[in-house]
Amino acid sequence: MKITAMGIDLAKRVCQIHGVDTHGQAALKKPLKRHQMLTFSANRKPCLIGMEACGSAHHWARQLTALGYTVKLMAPQFVRPYVRTNKNDAADAEALCEAVARPSMRFVPGKTAEQQAILAVHRARQGFVKARTA
Repeated sequence: MKITAMGIDLAKRVCQIHGVDTHGQAALKKPLKRHQMLTFSANRKPCLIGMEACGSAHHWARQLTALGYTVKLMAPQFVRPYVRTNKNDAADAEALCEAVARPSMRFVPGKTAEQQAILAVHRARQGFVKARTA
């Protein structure tokens, strides 16, 4: 069973993983706690991974890229049309896995830790300016 693409739905405590094989059939459906993610990923062959772009997604993208994976981040509004059933973590992971394989999907570039730190400073400054002018 060779997994060619995985969708990872990140959450606070439990991350849901959905993987497909070369035929597009679901080969892996697994919930993992955050501290188990790197161990699980290190023991698998690298493949294509899709995640929704958020603050922690950039951290996980850096970690998984260091392990040899190809990680692509997508804006949540572009993944939403691929959710087939009610919105839950497993359905989101499946939608991410399907969306990452689409050739017309638009991806978000990953950010380094320094870029995220600078954005946090800008965001905090903008909040101070807004509070001051209120």
